[in-house]
Amino acid sequence: MTLPAQKGREVSDRYRLLYDGACPVCRREVLWLHRRRPDAIAAVDITAADFDAAALGLDFEQVNAALYGIRPDGGVTVGMDSLREGYRRAGLGWLIGWTGWWPARPAFDYLYRQFARNRMRIGGWLGRGAECGERCGF
Repeated sequence: MTLPAQKGREVSDRYRLLYDGACPVCRREVLWLHRRRPDAIAAVDITAADFDAAALGLDFEQVNAALYGIRPDGGVTVGMDSLREGYRRAGLGWLIGWTGWWPARPAFDYLYRQFARNRMRIGGWLGRGAECGERCGF
């Protein structure tokens, strides 16, 4: 998927990861990647008051269901593809790049989808309940 060109909008020269800032695990992972290479990765919190998914040609339900990434050329990645691209751009592609190869890819893509559906509860299980309170299922 590629986002349509938008008049008057400057295309970011960084890979933008659209993450759920209310999810403690998501927030820590994406901000960690951003800190490693702030010149290559922009972290965009979809729970921020000024975030507008429609301005990116997406809707909030889409970006809330999985990690989305937007390449500088407007190409869009979703789920594990976004993580793989983020790690690659942070110079750490070797850590999870292999999860994109057969036969690991279907298994890791499935595991990511399960994580995305249950990310708040998992954050609570990992001791991050204080960061998300009732949203973590506590």
